[in-house]
Amino acid sequence: MTGRTALPGVMAGVLGLAAGMIAFATDERLFGAVAGLLALAASVAGVRLAQQLTEQAALQRLVEDELRAVRNEAQEAEERLLSSYDDEYADGEPGDNLTDPDTGLFSESFFNVALESRIAAARRHLRPVAVVLLEVVQGLPHNEPYDADAELVAESIRVTLREADTACRLRNGYFALLLEDTPENGAIWTVERIRRQLLGAQAGVTLWAGVACYPAHAFSTGEIMSAAESALISAREWRQDRIEVASAATD
Repeated sequence: MTGRTALPGVMAGVLGLAAGMIAFATDERLFGAVAGLLALAASVAGVRLAQQLTEQAALQRLVEDELRAVRNEAQEAEERLLSSYDDEYADGEPGDNLTDPDTGLFSESFFNVALESRIAAARRHLRPVAVVLLEVVQGLPHNEPYDADAELVAESIRVTLREADTACRLRNGYFALLLEDTPENGAIWTVERIRRQLLGAQAGVTLWAGVACYPAHAFSTGEIMSAAESALISAREWRQDRIEVASAATD
């Protein structure tokens, strides 16, 4: 875009230079006048280009500031959740652990509370948030599938996600991801990176994923989880790697 915007000014400058050289060589006033007009046009184009670049830079800073605010709020919310869990479940009540004991990822209890917080923040800031449900198995396509090494899957998720994202392991063995400020395409790309990381660490694994995004596919936590689960069920019908995306939300 910037290159196309600058092109008229560059062309005017080149033509002005050519006209000026002709005027100098031939002592023709007409060519001198043309050179002056072209130089003026080049300067006007340059001013407009400078204004556009300034506006683009200001807009980019505004977007970056907004993204930073959203991520900071998400991290602060997660820290508050961690603190509240430490206070409420300090005695270690069964079923209410903050983390999954097998993988060290956050637990389903934490995921449910974090999802509420992330959806609320996304609604305030008009930003998308994605929920991804993952199941990783081995044995396909020739044998019956069985669960892949949970620690291996967890490590592949850790090295792939950003600091603003949250990874959990649910009680049914699925892995759940909360992806901050992430639309459908970004969620798919994240899952693909996890899949590649897994294949690099362990051959023969198969990854199924269900993706649902706020507000594209759902408007509440219950709806977005239902949409992600339905997408995962569709993915599990394939005996190979598969990422399914939920259907668009309807009022």
